[in-house]
This record gives sequence, C-alpha cells and structure tokens, in this order.
Amino acid sequence: MGLNEDLGRRLRALRAEQDLSLSELSRRSRVGKGTLSELESGLRNPTLETLYALATALGQPLSAVISDPAPDGGPGPGAPLPGVSGTAVTATLLERHEDAAAVTDVFRVIIRAGVTQESAAHVPGTGESLMVLTGTAVVGPPHDTRTVGPGDSVQWRADVPHVYSALDVDVHGILFVRYPTAARRGKGSGPRRARPESGPAGQV
Repeated sequence: MGLNEDLGRRLRALRAEQDLSLSELSRRSRVGKGTLSELESGLRNPTLETLYALATALGQPLSAVISDPAPDGGPGPGAPLPGVSGTAVTATLLERHEDAAAVTDVFRVIIRAGVTQESAAHVPGTGESLMVLTGTAVVGPPHDTRTVGPGDSVQWRADVPHVYSALDVDVHGILFVRYPTAARRGKGSGPRRARPESGPAGQV
C-alpha cells in the first residue's frame, strides 16, 4: 500500500470512529468534499495545510493522520510520510509521545525563505515550540510574531491562527506540537451522520 493509500485509510478510519459523513467533515474542516473523497481514496497528494485542517476538525494531532500508532507512543514503523509540504513548511514526523495529559508530535521542519505560511487554529490548548538549527525564523500569531535564530527556541499558542516564515535563507529546525488530551476528547460531539456520499472534486 502506498503512502497516499495509507493516509486515506487513516482518514476514513478516524472519520468512521466519529460517525461523520464526508459532508460533515468537509463542513467542519472547510476542505471540499470531492478533495476529501480523493484523499480518502489515495488519489490526491495532500498539503500540510489540508492535513492540519482535517486533523483539527477530527480533534486529533497531525500524527494520527500521517502515522499508525505504535505501542511505545512513537510513530508506527514505516508509517510516517517522509515529508508533508505546505506553502512554506515541509514537516517530517520524528516522534509521537502520548501520556494522560497530552500528545506531543515532534517534527523535523524546513521553512522556505521568501514565502509565509498561514496556519489555522488547532484544537483549544494546543501549543507549539520551535528550536532553530540554522537560519532565522519568524513564527507565532500574526499580531505577536517572534523572531528566533540558530541555537535558540521559542514557543507560542497554536490554538489561534499563526504563521511561519524564514528571513533571508531557509530555516531548519525541530518543531514540537503539544495537544491536550482533554481538548481532543471534546471534539466530534454533536449531530452525527454516516452516509456514503460522493460528488465532484472540490477545492481546498
């Protein structure tokens, strides 16, 4: 099974766990129903922004979408995507740690210079921190960005819209994303409808 097929299988399983129709997940995530159907079928290459939108709508960390769980809380063997790219950021899952309080995803990231990536809010209580290895990054909520250089780290709220950009040259770093368990349990409530649906390809 290819990487896109693996990802589609996980998306279908997560949606089924919450008894959500394609239309309802599309509405919650603002991802077109046709796009979602193609992702679940393994026919479309996902962007980082799209995967985050779907994971947030499902009340899940990104690692739940891009990797199979392992007994030790890390990513499943051979399961993580080698790298998921967005407008400016390419993220590779290194580790997933889960305890009673939270799930923490650890990514190796590259932030490409010359473009800014805007990320929608994640589940309530989510926080991010970035350790910069090379380059200078500008990250955080648009009204409260922080500039961080090599050898330094910075943290910010990720349950509000936030941005990533690089000054002058590409940034290489390690990104930690911590999702509180309580907030995740609160997602997926409300009316549930599970009906097989199809439609024309939508736009993200």
